[in-house]
Amino acid sequence: MDRLVIEPAERLPAAERAYRELRRRILDNSLVAGTNLLEEEAALMLGLSRTPAREAMVRLAEEGLVELRPRHGMRVKPISADDMREIYEVLAALEPKAAGLAAKRGLSAEDLSALENAVAAMDAALERGDLVAWAEADERFHMDLVRASGNRRLAATVGSFWDQAHRVRMATLRLRPLPTTSNADHRAVVAAIRAGKAKEAEAIHRHHREGAAEMLVGLLERLGGVRI
Repeated sequence: MDRLVIEPAERLPAAERAYRELRRRILDNSLVAGTNLLEEEAALMLGLSRTPAREAMVRLAEEGLVELRPRHGMRVKPISADDMREIYEVLAALEPKAAGLAAKRGLSAEDLSALENAVAAMDAALERGDLVAWAEADERFHMDLVRASGNRRLAATVGSFWDQAHRVRMATLRLRPLPTTSNADHRAVVAAIRAGKAKEAEAIHRHHREGAAEMLVGLLERLGGVRI
């Protein structure tokens, strides 16, 4: 499977650097929902001119992460319970398909090892109570899984929606029950993929995704939404 080549940040055009940095801050909740940022403020924060900051804001608006403001700035958009429900409906449809495709095509020892290592990292993180490390390993597992499908368009689509869910997942990380069943689900999916059982892998992962949606959407509804 092709590996993504990461271009060094210093070699990227200014607009791309601005986009990546603003996007990272939004997804990591450094720029929380409701934050208003003028072009001049963004440019100063990034150490760039207003033009790349403006271009970055337009891209972020196209992705639905911000809304553009009349005076050439942006406002970081919140994610509601309804937003999360829609996002997880997409993930629950596409990620199980990816698991089934991975089982059908058969994975290399390297790809199987990557999935197993991510689950092992999730187990280790829970044992030491490090929920941030658990979330990072969980994210790595899901991204490796969809890439293992061999369908680049599916992987790109899932990646976009996963990024949108990332903000809520991180903001509610310590409000949810310990994700022990999530680790068990992941191990079962890997076992089904290794055995070439496409329908089983798909069914297990669908149940996992639907359970995650029920938990997170229910949590947001009980809290009346989380402004992150």
